[in-house]
Amino acid sequence: MIGHLRMAENHQADRFPPSISYTVSFPDARRHYAKIEAVLPVEGRAEVEIFLPVWTPGSYLVREYARNLESLAAHDLALSPLPVEKSRKNRWRITTAGTDRVLISYRLYCREMSVRTNWVEDAFALINGAPTFVAVGDAIQREYRVRFELPPHWSTTVTGLTEAPDGPPHSYIADSYDTLIDSPVLCGNPAVYTFEVNGVPHLLANEGEAGVWNGPASAADIEHIVREHATLWRGFPQHPPFRKYVFLNLLTEAGGGLEHHNSVCLMTSRWATRTPKAYLRWLGLVSHEYFHVWNVKRLRPIELGPFDYENENYTRSLWIAEGITEYYAPLTVRRAGLCTAEQYLEALSEMIRLLQTTPGRLAQSLEQSSWDAWIKLYRPDENSINSSISYYVKGAVVAWLLDARIRRATSGFKSLDDLMRLAFSRFGGERGFTPAEFKSLASEISGEDLTRFFARHVESSEELDYTEALDWFGLRFKATETEATAWMGAETKIDGGRLVITKVPHDTPAADAGLSADDEIIALDSFRVRPDQLSQRLENYRPGDRLSLLFARRDLIQTVDLTLGRPPRNWQLELLSAETTAQQQNRNAWLRL
Repeated sequence: MIGHLRMAENHQADRFPPSISYTVSFPDARRHYAKIEAVLPVEGRAEVEIFLPVWTPGSYLVREYARNLESLAAHDLALSPLPVEKSRKNRWRITTAGTDRVLISYRLYCREMSVRTNWVEDAFALINGAPTFVAVGDAIQREYRVRFELPPHWSTTVTGLTEAPDGPPHSYIADSYDTLIDSPVLCGNPAVYTFEVNGVPHLLANEGEAGVWNGPASAADIEHIVREHATLWRGFPQHPPFRKYVFLNLLTEAGGGLEHHNSVCLMTSRWATRTPKAYLRWLGLVSHEYFHVWNVKRLRPIELGPFDYENENYTRSLWIAEGITEYYAPLTVRRAGLCTAEQYLEALSEMIRLLQTTPGRLAQSLEQSSWDAWIKLYRPDENSINSSISYYVKGAVVAWLLDARIRRATSGFKSLDDLMRLAFSRFGGERGFTPAEFKSLASEISGEDLTRFFARHVESSEELDYTEALDWFGLRFKATETEATAWMGAETKIDGGRLVITKVPHDTPAADAGLSADDEIIALDSFRVRPDQLSQRLENYRPGDRLSLLFARRDLIQTVDLTLGRPPRNWQLELLSAETTAQQQNRNAWLRL
């Protein structure tokens, strides 16, 4: 297990035991390979065991990074080979033969386009720490140095790592293995934009603008978001401070974001700045990840440190780490003036709709969702909609309800903003917080016992109660306008010219009829249904109509009777038609209108 504690960034090398150094090069970038060379101090040991992490913080799934490592070899300082024995799936034991330092070399296959893995091609490379850097399996706090040798047509490396003052270009220092793992590096020729907030430089590096992505506008809007977060948290964190913050934004037609200590890796489409809806989603992603500067990277569940990079790190508090962060993501975009109140309410409505149309909300609590992240959230299947709930989605909705509860209990003098700031001041250090401590702090800030609130909304799988929040903010759910629409309830896709069921939520007509994922729908009432015409065909029916559905299951043609129902409510928030002045004021204070 590697220690989580970080030393200040300005510590000198002589404060550390001998450092471990790496050289990363790309002699075979076109075939997606990176080459890693490392120098490991042996410090008198007859053998040394090295390991590669199996997961990366912020993404709670064992990803088996060692599967991409090839041709590992070890040598002494005279370049004589040393015996290497693989001792576990991600560990290697090296016999040192009395040498002072061991030279390690290996290749990495880097072709998984995600924010938590490596990608190498002729145009650029994204290098993440966990899938890249082997280390000695001890708890010694030491310095790590890494140098990047770039192909001639690449000019830039961008990372949150500290530049090595005594090294060649593209050389960096990390004060611990945690810091090294927590600092992705973008290599290539990205467009880089810089701005300062409260004296702290912020860099936006866009890879793949291609004349499509609006770089200057995106940088300006990020600055607004950063300033709004700094306002909410009353300045930048001081334990420890960071000297810069880096947004790595890869325009690769992929998606996702992963927070780091003083940087973030983002992926999106280069076309996202061209349409308001897509651009607002990206701004929400930026906002989400930057909120993690405080919530997660410094204010964290007690179980998420020190990190064990070789085994699962279980916690019941990811609804706080990710759910509350997800609540603030679009809210901060609104408060920064980058979207309207109507657009924000649409985003909140979508989260509520996702929650309320997921039967798994009645099967799994928020704390269970957090605990089971390692086996459920990142490994969804056709039945996940019935068996589990996302701690991002439900966590965000519960955060909204908690915000409303605190505001009502304090007559609007306190809010979730105050709870998060107080939590940061109490627990934003090395130790972290327990679930009980966070819940107790919420009761303290609200001035009332919130035990029953958390028992219902966080610890159980009961339905949520929206009454208080709707009343406080002067909102209601819009009446459903699809009373005459017939609904089957199954989710489908077109696969090779076939209309195939992908999910069958519980308590739907499709589930009641016994349909299953992978069933191919062929006909309704003896009339063939073309793959792109199911919705159009259902317009000819009304709720309550009974039909005969012809389908194929593993090539066996079958028929089932199905009674159509009404679609679920749309959960769309709207303003009360006769709201009070107090409700309008409450909403304005919440959205900063």
